[in-house]
This record gives sequence, C-alpha cells and structure tokens, in this order.
Amino acid sequence: MTKPLLLAGVFLSLCRYRAAAFLTFWLVVVSASVSAAVSVSAPPRPSQDAQGNRLRYAATGHISNYDESKVGNTTLPDPLVRQNGQPVRDAQTWLTVRRSEILSLYETEIFGRVPPTVPKVAFEVVATDPQALGGVAVRKHIVVRFGDVANGPSVDVVLFVPAKARRPVPLLLQLLFGTPPGITPKASLASEGPKVPNEVGPISDFVARGYAYATFCYKEIEGDGPTLNLRGVRKLALAPGQEKPADGEWGTIAAWGWGTSRVLDCLATDPTLDAKRVGLVGHSRLGKTALWVGAQDPRFAVIFASCSGEMGASLARRDFGESVDDVVENFPWWFTSRFQKYAGHWNDLPVDAHLLIALSAPRRVFVTGGTKDLWADPRGEFLAQVAAGPVYRLLGKKDLGTTVLPPLDTPLTGGDLGFLYHTGGHDTTAADWKAFLDFAERTLRPVP
Repeated sequence: MTKPLLLAGVFLSLCRYRAAAFLTFWLVVVSASVSAAVSVSAPPRPSQDAQGNRLRYAATGHISNYDESKVGNTTLPDPLVRQNGQPVRDAQTWLTVRRSEILSLYETEIFGRVPPTVPKVAFEVVATDPQALGGVAVRKHIVVRFGDVANGPSVDVVLFVPAKARRPVPLLLQLLFGTPPGITPKASLASEGPKVPNEVGPISDFVARGYAYATFCYKEIEGDGPTLNLRGVRKLALAPGQEKPADGEWGTIAAWGWGTSRVLDCLATDPTLDAKRVGLVGHSRLGKTALWVGAQDPRFAVIFASCSGEMGASLARRDFGESVDDVVENFPWWFTSRFQKYAGHWNDLPVDAHLLIALSAPRRVFVTGGTKDLWADPRGEFLAQVAAGPVYRLLGKKDLGTTVLPPLDTPLTGGDLGFLYHTGGHDTTAADWKAFLDFAERTLRPVP
C-alpha cells in the first residue's frame, strides 16, 4: 500500500471511531434524559392499601395481598403422612418417626442447626428483694453469662415469685423486646430492634394466681439487625477462621431459642420453681421463637405465640399479608442461609406452620391475632391451628373444636389448642392475657 493510501485509511478509521464515539455519547445522554423523565413522572408506590394495610414490593415482584379471593387454594403437607408416603396411624409412629422427620426439616431448611461449638453458660443471682410488688412477691435479678470472654454476652433475667409460696410454683417465662422491669437498658441495645410498649405481662395477676414470672430481653442473647446479628452467642460459636455461620447453621431465631432454653436451665435450679410446669410467651418474631423452642424443648408445657405471623403460626402457603418473599428479603438473618431459596417458591417448602405447631403436641399451644394486624394473617394462624388438629387427636388430645373462624373476641380455650382473634392491632392485649391464663390453667394450676 502506498503512503497516500495508508494515510487515507487511517483518516477513515479515525472518522469512523469519532462517529461511533459521538453516537454512543448521545445515546447515553438520551437514555439518561428518558430515565430522568420517567423517574420524575412516575408516582411513588403507596406504602399502604386503601384500608391502611401495609404494602411491600418484594424483589421477586410480589406485592402484598389482603384480598381473600386472591389467596388461592393451598395444599398443605399432611402431618400424618411420612416422607416415604406411608400413613401415620398411631401415636408411637408420630412420636418416634414422623415428628423427627418434621423437626429435621425445620432445623435443616428453616431455622438452622445449633453448632457444637456453642459457648458455655454460667449464672448468678446478683440481687434479691423480698418485698417486691408491695410485699406479695420476691424479686430476683439473675445474670446469665455466655462464654469465657470478659464483657461477653450476658442476659439480665428478672424473676418474681409469690412471697407466700410454700412449695415449688409454676413459671411463666416471657421473651421481651425491651429490658425487664427495674433493669437499666444496655447502651448497645438502644438502636436495635423494634420497640413494643407495655409488653410486660400483668405481673400482679400472675402472682395472685400463684405463678412465678420471669422475663429477659432477647437481644442480649444475639443481636437483631442487618449489621448486628453476629455479635452475641453466634459469634462466640464461630470456629477459628470462620466469619459467619456455615451453610445450614443457625439463624438468630434458633440462637434466641437456644438461649431461652439455657435461661430455663438456670431457673430450673431455683427450688421455689416447678420446672415441670413452665409456660413460654413470645410476641411477633418472639412468637416465632417461642414456637420453635416449644418444638425442641419439652420442658415448656404451654406455648403462647402472640401475633407471630409469617414463618410463625400463620400458613406460609397462603398469599395474605406478609409473605415468604418479604421475610427472606427483609430479615434474612432470622433463618439459616438455606431458607433463601424459597423466595418465590412457597409451595416448595417442605413444611408449614401447622407442622411447627404440631411439633409441640401433646403439649398445649395458644395463638392470637388482631383485626388491625392483617400483616400477620390471623385467619392463616387459625387455619394452621385447625390443620395441626389431627396430630393432637391422634395423641388423645383435644383440637380447637371447630374449623370455622370464631367471632371476634371469643377465645377458644377448651382444648389443647387455643386461639383468640382480638379486636386491635399487633399487640398482646389484656384479653389475650386473660384467655391465655384460662387456657394454661389446666396445665399450670398451682397445687392448693
């Protein structure tokens, strides 16, 4: 090629390059302008529907539903059919085979297994007030410590025992979002987790019935937030070089549950308490925790799950209120990492809430929901109780006694499964407490 032709070729190449660059530049400008116009003109997505119910827009494309006509039909796993397809026809097969299958599925796929490297636990009574509540109760402050690390995780437990008790009394243990009465909140917990006003139960009523009452803050076992969920017992359980729990290991609900059982270990050493008559109470995410504790720890004779909702007492397969997609996206640390795969694939879940409830059988389970808390799907909570009924009947116990949602504020407390649909919101109401105490009385009734 001659020199003039070579120069001409170079010139044409440069022109083509500049033209392409110029075109690319304008395409970027036009695209940005269109995007800006769209973002300006597009109205913001509403955070509530016309009735004031919360709306979430999941990454899967799912939008919260509150229309029963759009829930669709759901087919639940049969609690009385084994994984190999064989039916469960007797209590022994349930207790030794089918129950173990379900428990393993929840541990493997939902909440995660507790690692063998969990920290050691120690406790001490640091203060006693024999004249609490005007002299009708003895108040004890117990500190439960995890691990051998100085200034490591510790739980402040407050215990009230009837002052006139002459023999061991039954115990109600409640998980709290805040700190127990009379305890100064730790600075590290101030910005973490939700605040629930008036969550402490009616202590005077408990003591008057002859019950002891103990409380503690769940966040003292393990944190609850996107950046704070690995600072407690889960951190202490990490093996050398391990930065987070391994695939299949515990999420925070399992950690809170493990810590709850360790608190009971400590309380069971108190001679004033009857460790065979213990009820466990939890609200919202702590209701989920209470159900999981009840599934694993038979020392809890009665479970009260207040407004526990999705992945608690409400059926996950029902597309109503909060969904699996919402939980996976907003609270991934609650569960084992394997739970993430069920976003958008709810029917692939090997379990559902009725099985979680049934794991406590033949022990009693009480569930509540509120008219202003459709996010937690109260109807789905009721239907889960109904679907757990066959297991209770197989074990010679009483189910709810109905398959029809009861009228508002009408407690179902005559069986070994209990339910109350209260007027109100996401809360444990005075009516809830009364109904629960009436329900639990047959199990926890003090000896005269």
